Amino acid sequence: MATVMNSPALRRKAVRRRLRTLGFLSPWLVGFTVFFGYPLIATVYFSFMHYNQIEAPTFVGLRNWRYVFEQMPLFGPALWNTLWLVAVMVALRVVFGLGIGLLVTKVKAGVGFFRTAFYLPYLAPPVAATVAFVFLLNPGTGPVNDILGSVGISAPNWFNDPAWAKPSLVLLSLWGIGDLMVIFMAALLDVPKDQYEAAELDGAGALHKFRYVTWPSITPIVMFAVVTGVVQTMQYYTQALVAGKLASGVTIGPGSVIQPGYPDHSTLTVPQLVYSLGFQNFNTGAACVLSLVLFAIAMAVTTLLMRRRAGLLSAED
Repeated sequence: MATVMNSPALRRKAVRRRLRTLGFLSPWLVGFTVFFGYPLIATVYFSFMHYNQIEAPTFVGLRNWRYVFEQMPLFGPALWNTLWLVAVMVALRVVFGLGIGLLVTKVKAGVGFFRTAFYLPYLAPPVAATVAFVFLLNPGTGPVNDILGSVGISAPNWFNDPAWAKPSLVLLSLWGIGDLMVIFMAALLDVPKDQYEAAELDGAGALHKFRYVTWPSITPIVMFAVVTGVVQTMQYYTQALVAGKLASGVTIGPGSVIQPGYPDHSTLTVPQLVYSLGFQNFNTGAACVLSLVLFAIAMAVTTLLMRRRAGLLSAED
């Protein structure tokens, strides 16, 4: 038996099978190596180097790490703003997207109109949408404050107030909720109708039907929305940067360097700090340290959510 298993023909067949499997895996392996593996290793390497993107990198040990954690005054505010946006923005987007999806699926007439109306804002380019929001919420000339003032409501300063700048970004994200709405609508329409009929026969109301029929069916989709939302918000950059620059009223010209985070660093996020360090101050080592910190936090939160007991999936799913 051992002689048959060790025959040259069987060994060649096993080698061909392994090569065929490797051939099918090769696109993923190449993509993983080029777009994830190599950049991650290079980031770890440069985090221990002094590198200004011009001269050759020199080894400095833990100097970049000590600089980020002990000497960088903006690291704390940027990390706090990023985590605040992850906690608040992701939660509200999931709740709001699910609520809009439920409402649209219950509409009897004009479903196509409402679906299109809620989805169109998501198609707006991030920069254009942010510019429009800053104009609408401008405390001096914006129509939103004029409308609120006409009904006797004291309107905030929105993007010009440190206490309202991040909530204003959350409002902007809720305006473009069309992507989550479509995903949740597909999940809601996929719930078996016979389960709703059985729940009605048992005397279940709307709340009980959502809790015991709808929610168990859409939990994997909610999990997907939360995980992808956390990953995307950890990379939040464009909207916060554009809103801060426009609200500050600073004229942006050729060669001008604008510090992000207006007002009072309330919209400063870690990705903005990475860009400022790496491409404006040419401190690549410190930028790589921040990138690794951001990566570690994103991986930790995602791993926590993916666990059955700590995440959104129940043990029975």
